[in-house]
Amino acid sequence: MLLFAPAKINIGLKVLDKRLDNYHNIESIFYSIPLFDILEFSKSKDFEFISSGLAVDGQLANNLVFKAYDLINQQYSIGGLKIHLHKTIPMGAGLGGGSSDAASTLLAINSIFGLGIDLNELAQMAEYLGADCPFFVHNKPVIARGIGTQFTEVNLDLSGYFIVLIKPDIHISTAEAYAGVKLEGAKAGLDLSVLGDMSLWKHQFLNSFEHNLFLKYPLLKELKDSLYEQGAVYASMSGSGSSIFGIFKSKPNVLQEWERYFLWVKEI
Repeated sequence: MLLFAPAKINIGLKVLDKRLDNYHNIESIFYSIPLFDILEFSKSKDFEFISSGLAVDGQLANNLVFKAYDLINQQYSIGGLKIHLHKTIPMGAGLGGGSSDAASTLLAINSIFGLGIDLNELAQMAEYLGADCPFFVHNKPVIARGIGTQFTEVNLDLSGYFIVLIKPDIHISTAEAYAGVKLEGAKAGLDLSVLGDMSLWKHQFLNSFEHNLFLKYPLLKELKDSLYEQGAVYASMSGSGSSIFGIFKSKPNVLQEWERYFLWVKEI
């Protein structure tokens, strides 16, 4: 079985306050984009994991693909599985690539082994793997609240727009991003009244992580500014960084200076 695991962008991301469990409450719009990791699954005697494309860091035990397999295997004793991950979505970029890979693994196992788990239950299982994982089970535009696992579907269609995604050689861990984040306050959610007017997003759909990370990594602000200078209707850092994206009404000109980084341009 072959599955394409999409990346996602955050359109606005408010980090509201810190919870008693040390997590943070957020409010954000999650929207998937056609940048994919590719995963191939086949039954095997044992668990096998192969990766190609961009380098996959860390130990296998910490890999979300393995964790997804292990989570289901502990409950259903499915046996062996061979997984080949071709990595295209950069890591540490705020694009949810690892979470998407994990969700695709849950979906694939459910299908290959005929487990009959409905999508809502799979999404609940995905919460054990990470905050972004449940989103990729349903893969529809949502407003995410709580720690990023409480979803309300939202009517948003960016078809026909173009996206420029730039990922410089900066890796920002989730811990680093949250260590200096600007807390907005419990009532400072997104102003969803402007959702239908993209010209207002620039000032209303901001990312709370930018305040501190732009000071620490000025290049990120420079890239965001350059996207606006090239005519982006909306530009932002995605998630907790370090990718910067811009949404354009027509295919944009690509600046030569962007080409030194990971660069992806696509019609949505």
